[in-house]
Amino acid sequence: MVKHRNPYRNLDWTLIGCYLALVLFGWINIFSVLHGDSGNIFDFSQKYGMHLIWISISLLTAVVIIRLLPANLWPSVAWVAYGAVILLLLATLVLGVSSHGSQSWISIGSFRLQPAEFSKITTALALSTVMSKYGFTLKSVPNILKIVGLLLLPMALILLEKETGSVLVYMGFLIVLYREGMSGWLITIAFLVVLEFILTIISSPYVAMVVAICIFLLIFFFKKENYLFGLIVVVLTAVALAFLPKLFQIEAIAAVNPLPVEAWLAIITSAIVLFFILQLIILSPRKQFERNSLIVLLCGILFILSVQFFYNNILQDHQRNRIDVFLGLVDDPKGIGYNLHQSMVAIGSGGFAGKGYMNGTQTSLGYVPEQETDFIFCTIGEEWGLLGALFVLALYLTIISRIIILADKAKDSFTRIYGYCVAMCITVHVVINIGMTIGLMPVIGIPLPFLSYGGSALLAFTIMLAIFIKLIFNEQRA
Repeated sequence: MVKHRNPYRNLDWTLIGCYLALVLFGWINIFSVLHGDSGNIFDFSQKYGMHLIWISISLLTAVVIIRLLPANLWPSVAWVAYGAVILLLLATLVLGVSSHGSQSWISIGSFRLQPAEFSKITTALALSTVMSKYGFTLKSVPNILKIVGLLLLPMALILLEKETGSVLVYMGFLIVLYREGMSGWLITIAFLVVLEFILTIISSPYVAMVVAICIFLLIFFFKKENYLFGLIVVVLTAVALAFLPKLFQIEAIAAVNPLPVEAWLAIITSAIVLFFILQLIILSPRKQFERNSLIVLLCGILFILSVQFFYNNILQDHQRNRIDVFLGLVDDPKGIGYNLHQSMVAIGSGGFAGKGYMNGTQTSLGYVPEQETDFIFCTIGEEWGLLGALFVLALYLTIISRIIILADKAKDSFTRIYGYCVAMCITVHVVINIGMTIGLMPVIGIPLPFLSYGGSALLAFTIMLAIFIKLIFNEQRA
């Protein structure tokens, strides 16, 4: 008698097992936060009961994706899905419901959906479709512009919804682009953008400009391997620019022109940079590195001058307050720093083994706002202690590393690129969420994947992971 082999034995049960463990662990911790006097975890009138419904919907969706939908469906529908989510993001700007300072929800009766969560899936699919085409290279300017447009469109719409946390997740796609051949200089530029933003906020635009000019000179001379001479020039430049404000405090100059000193520095530097750019274009067209470096410096000066406008006019009060607390500009544990302070108290009080399930005082007494969503990790830290926190981190590390390993082994470039996108989305969420609960990152409204309360986030991450599991399963069957 011929035995029928189970065709689904090749499913990656490591990923599935870790996913189920995180989802169930998240559900019981959500109940611990919200149970109050109720002892029924299946009370569907409460959030933890509703979360069980979302878990069921997510699991059913995952089963449909893995068992019923063909793997080759996703490259063919990527652009349709991308366009549909873009339309949803546009509709959210007009018809959306405001919540916690952002207008990122579409409400139909009691049902609410956050399109920004699903934009990560469609962007990953579209990105994988474009980059997996034969002959695609990130050294082509049209290809780079196509990728930039693909990423910036949903980011801009999400930013208009004032959902800043979701925008930061898109930074993870830079790692995917780097893995697929993008120059490491773009990652360096992204780091420098963050550095200049922080310097502008905590110090002044002038200091940020001085640092930008010194970094430019350092990179320029180190690229030419003139290390000692480069260091001498950078030190002398820094000292000269440090005393420049004194020169512009002369009464005669101040009476003639009221511009602040950073404006003068920007004007002078920009004029010099533009002169050399034009000279390189006309006289030395082959000196691409020098020209590109000068263009980046010019863009950096313009960025620094725009930071304060963005900070004061685009970011909302609570977002500025959170950044101020993170950067140490404000110390207010009873005010704007309350969430972070209580979160760190909860995690610290858990010790090695925790206080026990449903025995956390910070959790049961509701000291930490949004504890079932953005701050679910502090519940784990308080009630399950260091052991529980390490257990959760081990599950995430297993999922992320497993996805990357499987993606590396994938024969199909679409599967490989999509796998990197999934891994980076999960990684950014985990790093930012856990980092903000322990004070290493500013407090940003971003859920912990598979653990936090929230139907849209849970369903979106489930779909994202299920598609990858199906793609890998299809490869192993081939």
